[in-house]
Amino acid sequence: MGNPYDPYGQQPGYGQQPGYGQQQPGYGQQPPQQPGYGQQPGYGQQQPGYGQQQPGYGQQQGYGQQQGYGQQPGYGQQQPGHQEVHHHHYNSGGQLAEWGSRAGGYIIDGLIVGAPTGILYFLAVLITGAGNGSGGASAIGLLLMLVAIAVGFGLGLWLIHQEGTTGQTIGKRQMNIRLVSAQTGQPIGFGMAFLRKIAHVADNFACYIGWLWPLWDERKQTFADKICNTIVVRS
Repeated sequence: MGNPYDPYGQQPGYGQQPGYGQQQPGYGQQPPQQPGYGQQPGYGQQQPGYGQQQPGYGQQQGYGQQQGYGQQPGYGQQQPGHQEVHHHHYNSGGQLAEWGSRAGGYIIDGLIVGAPTGILYFLAVLITGAGNGSGGASAIGLLLMLVAIAVGFGLGLWLIHQEGTTGQTIGKRQMNIRLVSAQTGQPIGFGMAFLRKIAHVADNFACYIGWLWPLWDERKQTFADKICNTIVVRS
């Protein structure tokens, strides 16, 4: 029997420490799993809505087949009354103006501008020549020339305004034809009509071939018409 005070004896719990020779419950054999740890509710078996996605996630309402997305109202088929104006071209219905009518209108307009301008210019030259270079005659002649230029420019602007706002100059009205936008079939306005007059410079290239282009063009357009997207139709 050892000394109870002997530190090297077999102290109670040292030779055979409780739970050492025989492992403590829960070491060799893990203690009974606590409720919710070995199989946590929703972990071993996923919580409702996780293993199986909640309604509206696996198949989101309106995403697999979103209302108005797979076939949006008015997208697959345009809404009633919608028109693709930028792709639309005015359908003249076979009423495009012939080249002869257009030429006749230009001649009439040319006379309206050219006649008073030419008369004033002729008088200016006549007075200047009759004065034999005198100061008074030269001044009158110069004044008449300036008036002639102003009259011609003013009449030209007035015709452009008429053509832009109504589609018809005096010459076009006499020939029963009208200038309109190829997209809308409506008058093109003063600004666009003015730009069209400038664009006629393209018609003067290559021996004025642009003025003759309506003779064989499908839409009977000059180069200026093609640049400004305009057509001339019967009124």
